[in-house]
Amino acid sequence: MSANGTADIFPGHVESYYAASANTTSAYPSLETTVDADVCIIGAGYTGLSSALHLAERGYKVVVLEAERVGWGASGRNGGHVGVGQRRGQDDLEHMFGLDTARQLWDMGVAAVGLVEDLISRHGIQCDLKRGIMHLAAKRSHDADLEQEAALLRQRYGYEQIQYIGRDQARSLVGSERYYGAQLDSGSLHLHPLNFALGLADSAASAGVEFYEYSRVTGYRGGSPCRVETAKGQVNAKNVILACNGYLGRLEPRLAGKIMPINNFVLATEPLSEALAKELIGNDYALQDTLFVINYWKLSGDNRLIFGGGENYTSRYPQDVRSFVRKYMLRVYPQLAGTRIDFGWGGTLAITLNRMPHIGRLEPNVYYAQGYSGHGVPTATFAGKVIAEAVAGTEERFDVLAQIPTPTFPGGTLLRWPGLVAGMLYYGLKDKLGS
Repeated sequence: MSANGTADIFPGHVESYYAASANTTSAYPSLETTVDADVCIIGAGYTGLSSALHLAERGYKVVVLEAERVGWGASGRNGGHVGVGQRRGQDDLEHMFGLDTARQLWDMGVAAVGLVEDLISRHGIQCDLKRGIMHLAAKRSHDADLEQEAALLRQRYGYEQIQYIGRDQARSLVGSERYYGAQLDSGSLHLHPLNFALGLADSAASAGVEFYEYSRVTGYRGGSPCRVETAKGQVNAKNVILACNGYLGRLEPRLAGKIMPINNFVLATEPLSEALAKELIGNDYALQDTLFVINYWKLSGDNRLIFGGGENYTSRYPQDVRSFVRKYMLRVYPQLAGTRIDFGWGGTLAITLNRMPHIGRLEPNVYYAQGYSGHGVPTATFAGKVIAEAVAGTEERFDVLAQIPTPTFPGGTLLRWPGLVAGMLYYGLKDKLGS
């Protein structure tokens, strides 16, 4: 046990509540030889794990290469929200792509949440699964938007699991005076993200997937077969799936300019009393607000508040992550000023310019998915299944996602950082001003 009374950290993972409460510490070997496979997947986050599991269930021989540990990146460190839809609202999608494509994207967004729930049920994954997300209006002007969106989803898309509630009812469910109204979405979920990832890996390994940890890919080439190289080994495969997301680095220049890696930060409090937990979140939903740099939070399985707030756009984390996030938490819940913070951690995610996922094919047998823009738990899991379908020759859903345009960041990988920082500072200022 550690000094704060929590379990020891999962070896090889960053210090976080999730790593301290991981169900398993299963380890996989490093790649030190040459192996052959039908499919080589680079990255053991949700995209890679879902692809691996679904391909193995179809009878493919699958090898997964992970630079660190399974679930080490954003898949094991995020807020655990599993929301329906896409990162952009349906009204935006209708204007961007037309009603037909917007409907297809909505249906796939709902199916993504259903897939997560089905995988958890079918494989018996213990990951503190709970139902419901509450979307809170941080400004008066945002309140009308939430009400209109809820009406749109119910009337045009037939989504009956969402309802708008006003200020008084919202404040009866959330122990904070900051919010003006809310959407209650009973069709969405929340969970322990690392245990979900580890459960997928266990199921994939049982289905025959070969995992190799600490096996950073140094380069690859397409062809027939494709060749994927690490420092000590090589995989020859009929197909390659790039599932690196925010950790792509310089591996594939054709993809790097389409995404921007950014860092987001989370804390976990000490376990709270039942009374205090009920005061903070009366219905045990996950919560998120409407700010551009959003705050998001939930209760863990042992009644800790898991709170995400703040981000930065450099390669470095704040010196004291707990203090960095705590100030955001206290703006929402000043009554927690005396509450102990047991964990603080960060993770790298990838955003796209239009906040839509970037999914497609570079060559006939080289697939990729990235840029989930903070909506990764359902979207990445679904993308993994859709890529598995495409490898197996069923491309209808893959083609819908692959046709979504993904603009390159201005200046590519060299100049994207200054532009992003300027944009984020602008929207961050808007968060602080006005109503």
